[in-house]
Amino acid sequence: MPLSLGTDLCYHIRGPGDSESHHLEVSMKLYITRHGESEANVQQVYSNGLGVHGLTETGRQQAAELAEHLRGTSFAALYCSPILRAVQTAAIVGEQLGLAYQPEDGLREYDVGVLEGRTYDRETDRIYWEVTRQWMEELNWDARIEGGESCNDIAARFMPFIRRLENRYGGTDVNVLLVSHGGTLRCMLPLLLSNVDHAYALTASFDYASPIVAERRDGEWVCLQWGKDVFS
Repeated sequence: MPLSLGTDLCYHIRGPGDSESHHLEVSMKLYITRHGESEANVQQVYSNGLGVHGLTETGRQQAAELAEHLRGTSFAALYCSPILRAVQTAAIVGEQLGLAYQPEDGLREYDVGVLEGRTYDRETDRIYWEVTRQWMEELNWDARIEGGESCNDIAARFMPFIRRLENRYGGTDVNVLLVSHGGTLRCMLPLLLSNVDHAYALTASFDYASPIVAERRDGEWVCLQWGKDVFS
């Protein structure tokens, strides 16, 4: 059944004893992006561990184009998933923007358990998307692929990382760039962004190396842009 994420893990990132007056009223922004195209994407294999599937040449070009797109924006920090395709994306972007990337476990793709290393086929896709459906439509955040992570497991590392960013950069007008993965972002962003729901995230595009922009307003994270979709 659906399980509440609790006060420490909800998108408000409100800790015990916090009051409204203690909330960070800042205009810091998060630029959240998926990695570039990887060998696993081309080979159509589930590869969510710290394996050997790096970026394709197309993926490297996508990362370079992302860096060029962001060149006019100043960033205080660049964090990435420790999975190879995200690290390589961050390295390319960081080199062009003069940023050192910092691996962060909170951003890694979620563990798909028994599907790890298997190719996409009718049965593996059925298993994968059934769990995704339970997360996004039924809000059953305890559901998981056998041997893998639940939505609550992902939130237990992703949301505290966001809180650490708020604590570190709160009160300043900064931009922070995050490189993560489609699966993790699909189930986490509706919990983080006050104006994005699960129905939108389930069908929204997760293009390679395409930033989602969120701004901190009145104690909440508000989505400004998701790929080509611009929010008012």
